[in-house]
Order: sequence, then structure tokens, then C-alpha cells
Amino acid sequence: MKNVPKVLAYLLLALVSVSCFEDRDDTPVSVNDINDFVYRGMDAYYLYRAEVPDLVEDKQGSSNYSNYLSSFNSPEACFESLIYNRNTVDRFSWITSDYIALEQQFSGVTKNTGMAFGLMRYVENGNDLFGYVRYILPGTSADNTGLKRGDLFYAVNGTPLTLSNWRSLLRQDSFTLNLASYNDNGTAETTDDTIDTTTNTVNLTSIPYTENPVFKTEILQVEGQNVGYLMYNGFTSNFDTALNAAFAEFRANNLQHLVLDLRYNPGGSVNSSAILGSLVTGQFNTQVYAKLNYNNIQQDNNFDYLFVNEANGVALNSLNLTKVYILATGSSASASEMVINSLNAYIEVIQIGTPTVGKSQASITLYDSPNFNRSEADPRHTYALQPLVAITVNKNNDQVPIDGIIPNMLLDEQINNLGILGDENEPLLAEALADIAATNKSVPQKSGKTIEVSFDSNDLLLHKKEMYIEQ
Repeated sequence: MKNVPKVLAYLLLALVSVSCFEDRDDTPVSVNDINDFVYRGMDAYYLYRAEVPDLVEDKQGSSNYSNYLSSFNSPEACFESLIYNRNTVDRFSWITSDYIALEQQFSGVTKNTGMAFGLMRYVENGNDLFGYVRYILPGTSADNTGLKRGDLFYAVNGTPLTLSNWRSLLRQDSFTLNLASYNDNGTAETTDDTIDTTTNTVNLTSIPYTENPVFKTEILQVEGQNVGYLMYNGFTSNFDTALNAAFAEFRANNLQHLVLDLRYNPGGSVNSSAILGSLVTGQFNTQVYAKLNYNNIQQDNNFDYLFVNEANGVALNSLNLTKVYILATGSSASASEMVINSLNAYIEVIQIGTPTVGKSQASITLYDSPNFNRSEADPRHTYALQPLVAITVNKNNDQVPIDGIIPNMLLDEQINNLGILGDENEPLLAEALADIAATNKSVPQKSGKTIEVSFDSNDLLLHKKEMYIEQ
């Protein structure tokens, strides 16, 4: 792929002053200098360039270009002025002021309490929130406290969670989590169910932590057949080897079926998505897995990702399956959706859960250098851009619908019946196992409050919900 910068994912951190920014050498750089970088990067690569008048006009060639740049008092303001339909079309492009501090996050290292959570409104359209624990990362503060999947919380340091304060409260390095309990009020109806406060608390502390996205594997028995279960929580290229090792275990157990759990997977590396698709199959080596289509002035960068039989020089432990079960929800995005969309063009995909996010655009990281690569980045500042630059489609040119991919079997998670991940009785997995057993029956579900997530722990890190392109 020509001239495509290496991708890193970054979180927005403020490092803004009114007229200048200090670099590592204390040499000031003007806002105009950085605004010029912002404009050049968006003008060259932005996927929706043709829809933004200021980019179509190509202001770099104008005698008023300097005045144009001066009209923005910050690089963030300049960047946002070039975004096409922020609320409806491009919800995902962003800018960071400190790429150095965030390069570790791209490799999976974050400050983390170890609690992956979802947040819900108490009432529809309300401002007050409560949280539930999705899973706990091993060896973290949350793990040490005994928190577990399904635990509920309503406040931090005694302050109830709301739409406006949850980020600041749950982003702290250390805090006290105020726990809650689910109350069905002794009836089978869910309309009178409540989330009740308790006096129970746990203390959580964030530590630098490298998360292995290969969260859990299981070998299950169904009607004399071996079924593999994999919960995979992020497409992180640093852990492609761990992903391949999980499939080595599956191959050693002579699997007939695979359940791939992407219910909380927000996306990540396109390359890792292609590796996962190749591990599930194996019989389509060198055929098109997915296509990347750039804007009209970057057509030379259009690129086909292929099914592969090795990664990092090591043979893949592919399963050669013709059918796969995928668990997905409204927290499954980008590279997760690419797996579903791409495999759908080749094998039978049985999707169980709820509609996915609906994000088929991929991004790259642009640095302030002549070719927008990291190696020649201007040392006077640490700004970088992460704009959407390409649409991904499968071999048949089918795009992920903007409203998400609709499951074959619609099944909501319930706040009072989450189950144990990887356990045969966990509702979503149980539905897949029932289909494998050819019972032709849905698994009986307990009545409970359906989960409708407003935010989740991945929203604390912007890069977590990216689908990004690597050289």
C-alpha cells in the first residue's frame, strides 16, 4: 500500500494554549503552523473530502490561506470545521494533542482498574445512570476486590452517576465504587423491577496494564461434538500470536463447531481482523477478505486484504470451517463487523445477539510530516490526526449497514441474567449450543431487565472503537 502512514490509536488530551504550543525543546510553534498540518492532512486523506466545501475549494492555493488558518484559535477547532456531518455520518474521526503519551495504548497498555462495564439509564431519556460489570481483567485492582460479572453500581465516591459526570468519575486513578442490587420486587413482571442502592463499596485503583484480548477459551461437548468457544475483546496486532495459539488448542481438540464471542469487541486492526477470518476458515488463502476504498484523490491506496495462511512468519492454525457462530451486540463495532461481513461472503455465519454498531469506515494516523508518517514528524509539537479515510466492503462490495448488522437470532442480554462467560448456560452461548444440537428450540429465558447500553468502558478511550489500517 503506497503512502499510507502507520496507524496508531490515540485519546484526545488537551494541550492547547491560545496562541502557541510548547514542544519537547521548549520551542514555540504557532497555532497557524498546526492548523496548516490539520488542513493538509484532511485535504489529502479525509474520506468525505468531496462533501466539505473548504476542502473542495483547496484553500492551500489561495492568497487568503494564512487568514483562513488564523480564523481558528485551536487545532481542534480547525479539525472540527472540516468534519462532515459530525452527528450523523462521521462520528468517529478525531484529533489528539499528544501522540507520544498514547503510543503505549495502541499496543494494549493502558491505566486500568480491570473493570469492563456498561452504563444504562434508569429510565428512558433520563440523565441518571447505573453500571453493570461485564467482565474483570485478571491481576487488576477489580480482580483483587472480588468484583464479578453482573455486579451493579450506582455511584463513585458517593456521587451518583449521570450523563454529564460519569467520565470524570470513572476515569480517576483511584476511587470508591458504590454498589447496587437488582430487585424484581417478587414479581415475574419487569415493569416494577428496580436498581436499589446498597451500603457496599469497593476501592479501585488504575495501574498500567497490558490487556490480552484473547480473554477466554473453552472446549464444550454438544451431542458428542466438540465446540470451541473464544471470547475475543479487541483486534490488537501485538496479540496475533496469542490468537493463533488459541486456535492451536482448538485444532488439537478436533473441533466440529466454533462460537466466536465478539459481544464487547469494539474493533481495532484491520490486519488482525483478516487473520481471525483466516483462522476460522483456511480454505480461501489469497482470496479477497475485504476491500478498502479511499477518497477520489487517494485511489492509488485502494487495497485488498486477503485471507492468509501465516502471520509474522508462523503458519496459522486454521480450522477450515464452513459455518461459524458469532455472538455480537450493540457494543460490537468496526473490525468485529468486518469479520461478520467478510465471512458472510464465503461461509455460513450464524449471528446471535442484537444489531451491531454499524461502522464500516477505517482510519489512519496522520503526523505532521511531508508524507504524514511518524518518522519525519515535526518535533515542535505532538499533534496527530485520526480521520476516517476508507470504506471497507467484502468481496461482493457489500458494506456494513449504517444501522448495524442484524442477527439471525435476536437475543438481548438481561441485567439480572448475564450468566458466566464461556459457561454452557450463559444465555447467548446457550442459544448457539442449542442450534448446534439441532433442537430447533430457543433456550427458555428468565424475565428480566433488557440491557440497553448508553456508554461502556471502551468510551473512556477513543481509540478503542477504531478500525485502523496498518502498513
